Amino acid sequence: VQLQASGGGLVQAGGSLRLSCAVSGRTSNTYATGWFRQAPGKEREFVASIGWSGVTTSYSDSVKGRFTISRESDKNTVYLQMNSLKPEDTAVYYCAAGPYPASLLRKSSNYVSDWGQGTQVTVSS
Repeated sequence: VQLQASGGGLVQAGGSLRLSCAVSGRTSNTYATGWFRQAPGKEREFVASIGWSGVTTSYSDSVKGRFTISRESDKNTVYLQMNSLKPEDTAVYYCAAGPYPASLLRKSSNYVSDWGQGTQVTVSS
């Protein structure tokens, strides 16, 4: 599975951004897709994931209620709508996929089989 992330940028606290992840590959329609992020000096952490059907979603506690993950199947694209952004959301965001339920991507990045390149999100205070 190949993943192409886009949509990062600089935004003020309280603002919004939408990240996109274009998913391609022979088995892309059977993979859960998710977003992870890594801030400077910190480990990569789970943000959100969505099942291949687009029905099941999972979120980290830090973004629940502010971020929404969705899948547009006909475009093979997964979106991460980020609202009420905070400076602590600043990080490089990575799109990821794995042949497992969305809940397992939340459990461990070991369930990720494919990573996209990162896109920088910077939230100013």
